Amino acid sequence: MISFIEGKLIEALPTRIVLEVNGMGYEIFIPISTYEKLPGVGSTVRIYTHLSVREDAPILYGFYTLQERDLFRLLINAVTGIGPKLALNILSSFPPEAFRAAVSQGDIKALAQVPGVGKKTAERIIVELRDKVFPAKKREVPIPSVQPVAQDQRWTDAIMALMALDFKQSEAYELVSRVVSNLGPNCTVEEIVRECLRQKR
Repeated sequence: MISFIEGKLIEALPTRIVLEVNGMGYEIFIPISTYEKLPGVGSTVRIYTHLSVREDAPILYGFYTLQERDLFRLLINAVTGIGPKLALNILSSFPPEAFRAAVSQGDIKALAQVPGVGKKTAERIIVELRDKVFPAKKREVPIPSVQPVAQDQRWTDAIMALMALDFKQSEAYELVSRVVSNLGPNCTVEEIVRECLRQKR
């Protein structure tokens, strides 16, 4: 089992990164919450990983904190019908603390806003996780300062993230344009994407 990978960040997109370790490049799929915490390309970063082995190839999923990885594993192991892709959608839509609050409060409406979830899956998440969700242990890795991202780059990253969540390009562009106007110039990619998902009910 690969617990974490530490290496040079070669490529960073809202849905995946490439880390170089000893001359090898590891492609790792990530949630938006991890993307927002990454240092600049060329920096060294540690990513906590989960290895999923399918028939055709192994796939690495990565998280900036142990808390994110714990929630990912809880979702794919404890909730019927939730696979890695949907678990990443959930992590991209909710910080772990907000997800735990939604489950403990039985907030079906909030959970159903996640692309791919819907009302029935939201109900199943609450039923199957309510007794297992509790405040996470404080095991967060210190977050390094992230260089400001230009507005045009934020737009591009947010649109790409929404398209990875099955939005059409035109729909993603319209949503991002409206949300950025409302949130102001200092909003982050994560804030843009979450507000877009909130509005798309």
